[in-house]
Amino acid sequence: MPKLSPRDIRRKIQGIKNTRRITNAMKVVSAAKLRKAQELIYASRPYSERLYEVLRNLSTHTNLQSSPLFQVREERACDLVLITADRGLAGTFNISLIKKAEDFIAEKQKQGVKVNMIIVGRKGSQYFGRRNYNILRAYEDVFRKEINFNVVKEVGELLRDRYSREESDCTVLMHNEMVTRASYKPLMRVFLPPKLTCEEDESISMPETYGVYEFEVNVETFVNKLLDLYLNYQIYRAMLESNAAEHFARMVAMDNATRNADELVKTWTLIFNKARQESITSELIDIVNAVEAMK
Repeated sequence: MPKLSPRDIRRKIQGIKNTRRITNAMKVVSAAKLRKAQELIYASRPYSERLYEVLRNLSTHTNLQSSPLFQVREERACDLVLITADRGLAGTFNISLIKKAEDFIAEKQKQGVKVNMIIVGRKGSQYFGRRNYNILRAYEDVFRKEINFNVVKEVGELLRDRYSREESDCTVLMHNEMVTRASYKPLMRVFLPPKLTCEEDESISMPETYGVYEFEVNVETFVNKLLDLYLNYQIYRAMLESNAAEHFARMVAMDNATRNADELVKTWTLIFNKARQESITSELIDIVNAVEAMK
């Protein structure tokens, strides 16, 4: 590496400072978006849990198992719904989830199960689209402003139709989920057939007694509508969780980048000071030598 002049070093320091301003601004923006996303999550969780509770209570009064969506079959084909981000610069947010999906697909293929993918998010679509995977649908730009609920309904309808027509024997939902306000993790859960048991989600506490239900409409129609609403909302909640986790991951990544930029500025400032001292010393030596030569 050629030796840099003080002017070149000064330009490099200025470039690092400019990059730092960008990463710091992105960190602030992600923090603001994270707060809004977390508010949506905490507002959606009680509704989602109450839907689950109502369905579970209904299972004691009606024969939900007669619905095609509750039929348990030998697993020959599996649908994987993968929810990634539309953008990068979020640390390992997308990579860890993609790696988990690849491991899942490889394990299923060893068991002789065909895996079909429905991908939400540009990063997952770009990665798996360039490789030899069975992709049924891919959705991009879903998280640009607000989550497009039309995409949620379209995905939910596709999954229900495929399971009802026995084109799929199992549907798995995979996404990043906020664990606390300051951490997230990749999560995988069975979407179809629905499991209305306490073991499915330990965070949901169920009452010991159930209410009495009186139906003024056809029971089968009511249950199907409620089940469609519940499944759609589970997809919507998964997208909310993924969106919040993405903003958190990007905030942390940009904070780390800002800290690294600060360290680089300190390091290159020290190098600049040494180079300037060497330049001044060299000039002084030249002046002294010139004076000595003139005597």
